[in-house]
Amino acid sequence: MTPPNAPASVTHAVAVRRWRNGVEEQVTDQVAEEVPVALIYQGVPHVVMLATPADLVDLAYGFTLSEQVAEASEIGSVAAQPRDDGSQEVRIAIPAARFSELLRRQRNLTGRTGCGLCGVEKIEDAIRVLRPVDAGVRVSVGEMHSAIERLHELQQINLKTGSVHAAAWVQPGEGISIVREDVGRHNALDKVIGAVARANQDFTSGYLLVTSRASFEMVQKAAVVGATCLVAVSAPTAFAVRLATESNLTLVGFARTNQHVVYSHPQRLIE
Repeated sequence: MTPPNAPASVTHAVAVRRWRNGVEEQVTDQVAEEVPVALIYQGVPHVVMLATPADLVDLAYGFTLSEQVAEASEIGSVAAQPRDDGSQEVRIAIPAARFSELLRRQRNLTGRTGCGLCGVEKIEDAIRVLRPVDAGVRVSVGEMHSAIERLHELQQINLKTGSVHAAAWVQPGEGISIVREDVGRHNALDKVIGAVARANQDFTSGYLLVTSRASFEMVQKAAVVGATCLVAVSAPTAFAVRLATESNLTLVGFARTNQHVVYSHPQRLIE
């Protein structure tokens, strides 16, 4: 499995008083770190998001691809740099033409942890017309359920804190090959997208598995990069189902080790 990038501190020890079964005790708890991360293109800040300070190069790659800032082949140097105040900057080099287009989109500079479309100023920028994805992957139901069960034990940050989302890249016959975690579900997905792209893997050769609900933007990010199947452990929204249907993407929700619900294009799932 592709390991996560070397992280900064992703958890923080806190002294707490825990009450359980009528007994109170003072213990040390681990909570997830959450810091401002600025994505900076050509020296100009584009967006600031709250994120887990790990795999930030993957995050920058994934965001650049899923938000259609640039193609993978157009991304130059990407460098993450911590600041004295604990925040992080990630500097990304893209072609001048792409940067000019980015400036025209006029996205503002704040994104909250759970926000899907924070900073988008026009509806046209939020709801993009997407090319339908290719035929893509065939997913074994049994293997999918095994991957869902396996993902829990691969969530190293969540096992300590219980408060972060995960996204995974799963390949038929091989299982989970990449896992990334973040306090924001969109960030976790972008981190996996970035890791897949950096590994030069074909997005039609596997599928995306997320521990969150399947919102519109989660489906949009998957479809933009050409992924053909998105599996979520929670429910989708109606908007997400409509976009998945229009984009020819297979959308699976309520995915557990012994159940799932297919909301669009079931032909890719096989027994």
